[in-house]
Amino acid sequence: MSNLKNLLHRLSHARIWVALQFVLTLLLILVGLAWTRLPDRHFWQVALSLLIPVLLAVSALELQAGTIRKLADDDGKRVKLVWGAITLLAWIALGWFSWWFLDWCDDQIPLWAGYLNSNAGAHARATVFTYDHIQRWLTFAEWVLRWVVVPAKIIPYAAASAQWGWRLPLRRVIRMLWNWRFWLGVALLALVGVWLPAKFFEGMPSGTVTAQVWHVSLKLAAAYVLAVGSWVLLLGWWATLFGRQLPPARWQHPGDDALRPVPVLSGPPNRSLGAKVEIPPYDDGDPT
Repeated sequence: MSNLKNLLHRLSHARIWVALQFVLTLLLILVGLAWTRLPDRHFWQVALSLLIPVLLAVSALELQAGTIRKLADDDGKRVKLVWGAITLLAWIALGWFSWWFLDWCDDQIPLWAGYLNSNAGAHARATVFTYDHIQRWLTFAEWVLRWVVVPAKIIPYAAASAQWGWRLPLRRVIRMLWNWRFWLGVALLALVGVWLPAKFFEGMPSGTVTAQVWHVSLKLAAAYVLAVGSWVLLLGWWATLFGRQLPPARWQHPGDDALRPVPVLSGPPNRSLGAKVEIPPYDDGDPT
């Protein structure tokens, strides 16, 4: 079975969770926006304003952990969904710290570009290592680190943790980090889910107010579909490559046309007939 066919099979097998990714994520965003407008005049409003973020976080964690577990193969040794979801907090914290560091680097890019430009030779400073060129290169490097390197490093650990908690199959996870197909998938989906939607909002608005509202609404809808769709495909691509590390009988789903183990020495229910097996004659030309 090819990787693409296996990916489509996994997405079809987890179609309910895939649909929840699009529907429930939008619902969580809308509830989060409504939470920011919640007044705090009464005690119950304050209590509700404290409870809603917790419920949103739990729902988001359960959604991601459930989707990962449905896309991946079950080896019978998984932890409960709630514990798998809780362990995601550690990897989210690590990702947040990485983003905080990259935000700091982003603020320093103009300073670094000026320093590198000033230390270049006169000819290089005016032709190749100009301030604009260096700033563009550093910005591109920061984008790659943020949207390709950090996700490709954290997702294999986080996805495995959603299934087995802290009892991670480290060897399989490390092999994923060296799988060029996984890195290629992360890079392509980052372009589709992050770079392309950002291009939707670069142009200046034009036309009537009604036309601008429709244009912005369509752009937001398209950006949302591309972002969530890329995220789901990335999880499915991880599950496909991660499952290929097991023998074929382990990563094929029950609906596939896979061979099933059957007892060899099994005979008919008639007690007068014993179980038997026919052994082919030995071939001198083929000792195996």
